[in-house]
Amino acid sequence: MCEHCGCEAGLKRKEITLEKNILEQNEHLASKNRKHFDEKGIVAINLISAPGSGKTSLLEATIAQLRDEIPLAVIEGDPETERDAERIRRQGVPVVQVTTGGACHLDAVQVHRAFHQLEKEKFRLLFIENVGNLLCPSAFNLGEHLRVVLVSVPEGSDKPAKYPAAFYKADVFLITKTDLLPYFDFDLEEAKSLALKINPRLRVIALSAKSGQGLEEWCQLLRDLVFG
Repeated sequence: MCEHCGCEAGLKRKEITLEKNILEQNEHLASKNRKHFDEKGIVAINLISAPGSGKTSLLEATIAQLRDEIPLAVIEGDPETERDAERIRRQGVPVVQVTTGGACHLDAVQVHRAFHQLEKEKFRLLFIENVGNLLCPSAFNLGEHLRVVLVSVPEGSDKPAKYPAAFYKADVFLITKTDLLPYFDFDLEEAKSLALKINPRLRVIALSAKSGQGLEEWCQLLRDLVFG
């Protein structure tokens, strides 16, 4: 956990004021990021989930499907290692690693700096793989055009009820690893219903990066965003 996103217990008034100021500063920088993206004709996607939900696997499958249609790049957020970034590099896609250390989320300034490292690359679609956490990243706007929250089948269908903030601010809800449905007590309809009660405008897609089920619907959504 970190001191910036309100995830620590027992905050005093001074700390709450500091948190508010940090969020306001972040919002200002996020607006600048959005302006940069728009000026360059880039669509930015913020991927948020708990660890192990399949964000990187989804990126690999998405890249394989879209690389010949849409130039892509990735910003990888991770507390320590570059393992996920290396997986993306092997796909032949430009990637910048942001090592957050103890922080449990990316912020707008980190994305701004990472984006400038990618500026010489030509791409239309930018994926931002946030740090594995369903709580903290939901408080920080990065300037993205689309916020996507992922929950995998092994995590359970009650995740929207446990982490409502992540769903309230999202645009798309991806239920991942659906190839594992026969082996887990996961209720697809319950997960959808809980999420839509929190945010009725959510687009819900159930998919599997392994089997490919639902992947075309996800990729078509991305095509529509880029080509409008």
